[in-house]
Amino acid sequence: MLSSPHHAIRTALQSVVVAMLVLGLKSLAYWLTGSVALYSDALESIINVAAAGGAYFALRVSARPADAGHPYGHSKAEYFSAVSEGVLIVLAALSILWTAYPLLFNPHEVKAPLLGLLISSGASVINFVWAGVLLRTGKARRSPALVADGRHVMSDVVTSVGVLGGLLLAKLTGWFILDPLLAALVALNILWSGYGLVRDSVGGLMDAAVDPDTEKRIRQAISLEGEGALEAHDLRTRHAGALTFVEFHLVVPGEMTVEAAHAICDRLEDALQLAVEGVSVTIHVEPQEKAKHQGVLVL
Repeated sequence: MLSSPHHAIRTALQSVVVAMLVLGLKSLAYWLTGSVALYSDALESIINVAAAGGAYFALRVSARPADAGHPYGHSKAEYFSAVSEGVLIVLAALSILWTAYPLLFNPHEVKAPLLGLLISSGASVINFVWAGVLLRTGKARRSPALVADGRHVMSDVVTSVGVLGGLLLAKLTGWFILDPLLAALVALNILWSGYGLVRDSVGGLMDAAVDPDTEKRIRQAISLEGEGALEAHDLRTRHAGALTFVEFHLVVPGEMTVEAAHAICDRLEDALQLAVEGVSVTIHVEPQEKAKHQGVLVL
């Protein structure tokens, strides 16, 4: 069963608070050290705040029921949140590169790094714990917005670990050029993260089909529970946030009554709802002469 949409909305609101706390800690770490690598880390946290706010707004919109103007509901609103997050990530990465580039030719010593590193480490621990919460809730709710936010926060943790290790190495060796180099690597990692978010979200907006494993479960349910029908063809699937839409043509014997065909459709809908969470099924019944002898053979 899908968790309550109110639970997902509450999680998104809590994510805003957590992101602001982490931003404050990382900004303090940058202010204490003057490290451009920690600046880049703090800048990514600004994106986390904006992304969490966007996810909260998108989840509120997606929770609205279907209406006359939106008969399929509002669940695609979550994809817009994820795309917006991807755009923000790209802008942040470009800003980091702009700041780091001149320091590659004129590196400077990082001030008082130990306290700054400890504060940044604490922020990373908070991020790690919260990323796990977001990913678990997002998968349970099948929420693209929460999953995207969780993946981004987890990538922030990986970035922070790399930055902290590199800065410690710079202090021990005196190779202060590691600071802008790490900032540039952070920017490239952020760009890759943004690309992944945009790619997945655009797939949802473009009505990409379900994954092969889900399609296999759909076909098995139709084959096993469609007793009385002959075949199912022209199967089409798509995702829209937490919903999965399934459409197909069901071929039945020409002499079958409407009532009997309707009973088969009801049985198939029940089977598909057990096989795939949050499924919406549309079945077009056709007589035997419409058979294509392809698709799903009913057992």
